This record gives sequence, structure tokens and C-alpha cells, in this order.
Amino acid sequence: MGNELHFLIQSMAWPLVLLAAWAVGDVAYNRWHIPRVSSYVAVGMVVGTVNLPNLTPDIAGLPFLADVALALVLFELGYRINLRWFRANPWVLLAGVVESLLTFAVVFWLLGLLDDFRLHVRLAVAALAMASSPAGILRVVHELRSTGQVTERVMHLTAINCLLSVLALKLVMGSRTFRVSGDWMEAAFGSLHVLATSVAVGMLLGFLVPKLLKGRMHAASEGATVVFALAVLLLVTAASGLKLSPLLAALTFGIVARERRVHLTQTQRNFGSAGDLLSVFLFVYVASLLDWNDVFASIELGLWLVVARSAVFVAVNMATARVSGITYRKGLMTGLALTPMSAFVVLMVGQSGVVGFDLAERTLSTIAGMVLVLELFGPLVTQRALMAAREAHVSHDS
Repeated sequence: MGNELHFLIQSMAWPLVLLAAWAVGDVAYNRWHIPRVSSYVAVGMVVGTVNLPNLTPDIAGLPFLADVALALVLFELGYRINLRWFRANPWVLLAGVVESLLTFAVVFWLLGLLDDFRLHVRLAVAALAMASSPAGILRVVHELRSTGQVTERVMHLTAINCLLSVLALKLVMGSRTFRVSGDWMEAAFGSLHVLATSVAVGMLLGFLVPKLLKGRMHAASEGATVVFALAVLLLVTAASGLKLSPLLAALTFGIVARERRVHLTQTQRNFGSAGDLLSVFLFVYVASLLDWNDVFASIELGLWLVVARSAVFVAVNMATARVSGITYRKGLMTGLALTPMSAFVVLMVGQSGVVGFDLAERTLSTIAGMVLVLELFGPLVTQRALMAAREAHVSHDS
């Protein structure tokens, strides 16, 4: 009887937690206008305190499911990127590159100033700090049905930040390989191979799937959503098996699909109810991975990093506001809206551990406090920034 009860708890734990997270998020959003993703994170933190992952040892596919959930988000983010906009307004591209590189430099310097971290941990944390959270930002944009200059800039800048963060982390891993093995060819080939092949796989699907849609069905039909979702699932499976970056491949897939003139309707974005469910799981799962001992140990450092990172984003976007065609106020709102940093970073850390590096555990413990703050409060900052920019089309008047 005891074994049967234990098995029942194992089987029902995650579905019950996800249902609770959805309910808490719905109530908090409708009553206090708190972004749903912040509530999902809060539930995930509670889950982490009772060590739910250890209650479900037989569910080995949770990390893979999290990769699929985030890959769907990154595909949608890539789909919303208009490369022609960068040619028409190169200041947006420049702002994204500058804010990423400056964030890397400031965080690297601050880590050396505040504590005695090892070089590769400082480099890895600085690389991760460059990235905003595509999942958190997109969820807030969907909730608000936000459109406008600030919203579009935030989408494009998030894509740039994520791409450069992946590139920087792969270079850090390559330098680590060189330091351990002394073989620069192995180090260079390992990092460049992963980056180039991940992009190539994403581009291949970006060319093939639109051809399939044009030949079989109207691109705006509901079938297009299913085909893209299945393609993302295939991509993540292949990338995991080949030790590539499913996140980079999914982002590339979305960008190329957009350039191939395949258009999804507003109702098909976020992949419908399946996307909503995977979003709940993603934020609960990622938050449950945080170790509370690491959070408490790194919270002071995390607050310093949050302030430094936010200051860079705001300063760069305000500095380039006028020359890029917006007001200083909208530049401020753009910088603030880039605040979230969560699932993308945590899953990237996990993938660095998969390929045999010991950076993962030390890096995650270092940024645990920063991730907690930005997971919980980042979406709220994004929400208020988009509302202040008057680009939200959902009323929150009481």
C-alpha cells in the first residue's frame, strides 16, 4: 500500500503543481495585475523548497521538455525579427551589440571587484548576463497585446542579446577546453562546430518547412502552427542528439521562416493552448532548479549585478534613442523592458554541463540570486515599461 501511494504521488505531483501554478497566476493577474510568469516562478520556488524533482525520479524527460518549451518561444521570437529593419535603422543593431558587449565587460569587472571568482566563472557569468529572457518578455507582450516602437525594439534587442550570449558562452567553453587540453584546434573546432551546425540546422528547416507549407496547405491555416511545432520538436531532438544548441537553432529557424514570407496569424502565435501549458511548465521547472542555499549565498551579489545590468541597458538605449528615431522616454522604457533574465540562461547553463564542463554548477550557484530577482520582478518591470510607453492594449484599470 505504501509503495502504491508513493507511486501515485510521483505520478500526480507535476500535473497538480502545474494546475496550481496556472490557478495562482490567473488569480494574481486578474486581481493585482501581476504578470502570470512571475506567479509561475513563485510556485516553482515553492516546489524547489520541497524538492519536487526528487519526488519524480522516473520522469527523465523534464529537461528535454523544457528545451522544447523554450525552443518554441525562441522560434516565435525569431519569427518576429525583421532583418530589413536593421538595414533601414542600423542604430537598433548597434544598440543591441553595444549593450551586450558593455554588459559583459561591466559584469566581468564587477565580479572581480566584489569577490575572488575564478576566471572562467567570471567569463561565463558575464556571457550569461548579456541575455534577456525571451520567454518572460514574450509572455508579457502577449498578455498586454502590446504593439509599437518599444515593443518591436525590445523583441529585436532580445534576439541580439540572446545570440551574442550563446556565442560568448561557447567561446568561454572553447577557451576552457584549450586550458585543459592545450589543443587549440580542438577548442576552436568544438565551439565553432556547435555554433555553425546549430545555425545550419535552423536555416535548413527554415527553408524546407515553408516549401512544405506552400505545397500542401495555406500558410495561414491552423495546420501551419502544427507543422511549425512538429518541426521545432524535430529540431530539439536532433540538436540534443548531436550535442548542438537547440536554442540557437530554434531562433535561427524562426528568423529564416520569417524571411521566407511564411506568416502566422495573431491567434496562432504562442502555439495556442499547448504553448500556454508548456510556458507554465517552463517557468515552474526552471525556478524549481534554483538551490535556496545558493540563492541566499549570492543574493547580495545578485542585486549588484541586477543594478549594473539594468543601468547598462537603460544607458545604451537612452544614448541611442534620438539617432534611432525615438524619444529619450521611449529609450528608457526600452531599456527597462529588457530586464527579465531566466529560463534561457538556466537552460544554457545546463547545456554547458551536458557537454562535459564543470562550469555549470559553479556558474548557476553564482547567478542564483540574480536569476531569482530577475525571474520574479523582471516581468513586472517589462509590463510597467510597456504600459508606460502606451503600447499595451489590455486595460488594467480597477
